[in-house]
Amino acid sequence: MPTTAGRTPASCFEYQRAESWSDAIELLDLWDGEAKILAGGQSLIPMLNLRLAAPGALIDVNPIPAAAPRVDGGHMVIDANTRHRELTTSDVVRTHAPLLAHAVQFVGNVRVRNRGTFGGTLAHADPTGEIAAVTIAMGGEIVVQGPTGTRTIPADEFFLTYLTTAMEPNEVIVGGRIPVGDASSWGFHEVVRRYSDFATVSVTVMARAATDVRVVLGGVAVRPLLVDREYLAPALSDPGNPDRARESADAIAASLDPDTDLHATAEYRRRLVAVHTRRLLEQVLAEEGRTA
Repeated sequence: MPTTAGRTPASCFEYQRAESWSDAIELLDLWDGEAKILAGGQSLIPMLNLRLAAPGALIDVNPIPAAAPRVDGGHMVIDANTRHRELTTSDVVRTHAPLLAHAVQFVGNVRVRNRGTFGGTLAHADPTGEIAAVTIAMGGEIVVQGPTGTRTIPADEFFLTYLTTAMEPNEVIVGGRIPVGDASSWGFHEVVRRYSDFATVSVTVMARAATDVRVVLGGVAVRPLLVDREYLAPALSDPGNPDRARESADAIAASLDPDTDLHATAEYRRRLVAVHTRRLLEQVLAEEGRTA
């Protein structure tokens, strides 16, 4: 029913508070697919207000503490409830995953970065999401927990389609793991119509060696897209040659079938991919050559 202000409120739901991930999993199991996890709420709350989501219950996981990002063995570990802001200020993240620290600065606006969480944005699975794209580019893994235990899913297998992940309905993200150790070169570009908008297109390039390069595209498919290695062959065959970088970038763009919407035509998106992928391949491969 419309309110006196002429707006329709969110559908009714029960509020449940989880003090631990085990509590959250028990509640998810109890609600049998009818509950949503509330973390930062920066995506979920607007969806509730627009009635794009109408869960029977919200399970608030904010009481669950998050340890600071840390290195454990060969991986940097990030707890699910880590706020975006901490990813930009943590010395551990800036040292071991500078690409992540850089890209998070482009997430939403200050309010979103202060409240949004690492696990929440991954679970939302927006195909334009910065954190999803760079986690894939860095070869990261998503750690999820459910009634049968904990499992680790490679980030490039975690996102299935628009707002859909490989998690079961009674599983929850508890953290992420990103490989550390090798020196790397990287680049991240995104095109937005105005500050804090969703990206029209984003391009992430990560190189741990001149022959170990990953390119991830956002905004051109129903999920963040890890580019097939075959398209990178020209650029990798002659890393210092800009013509070969252009050949790879043009081939990547030509392989895409993005949507046309009110933000951009499909052809414009392909053009953005070609231009920004070429620039980043030239930049990253040149840097990798200097540090090799």
